[in-house]
Amino acid sequence: MVGKRGLFTCRIASIYLLQRLKESMSGDTRDFLNIKTQAVIKFFFLQGKAPKKIHTILKETLGEHAPSYATVKKLVAQFKRGDFSICDAPCPGWPNTVTTQEIIDHIHELIFEDCQISDKSIYEQMGISREGVGSIIHEHLDLRKLYAKWIPKCLNADEKCQWHQ
Repeated sequence: MVGKRGLFTCRIASIYLLQRLKESMSGDTRDFLNIKTQAVIKFFFLQGKAPKKIHTILKETLGEHAPSYATVKKLVAQFKRGDFSICDAPCPGWPNTVTTQEIIDHIHELIFEDCQISDKSIYEQMGISREGVGSIIHEHLDLRKLYAKWIPKCLNADEKCQWHQ
């Protein structure tokens, strides 16, 4: 059981945290799924407050800029499961590669060596998503498939016939 002094200290700490959160918000860059807000919600959860009470406190302090009740409820449920991390985890399913000039050059070399190479074999070799390979081929290299060969999009009809031979 927490004594009067401990309870007073908790209230001071919560007021301080809320004031710091309110001061850190500036202009249109108010992102309420950020680490600071999640830390405040975690603090109130560890104090034993219910999601409704946490939302009420945030609403009183931050007004219209407070996170929604659903957000607070979701975070409290996460904390109840034992997941106390307040940093964003990488999203599964999203590609973790970035299109760099080296990757573009490597794909260009693969196509130059074998103009009949499929995009499937490229993404299997490179370890890049199919969409990523397609984006590089069509947008960065400006190529398209014609008669099972990769050719530049900007060729006229005569050049396409020459390229095909």
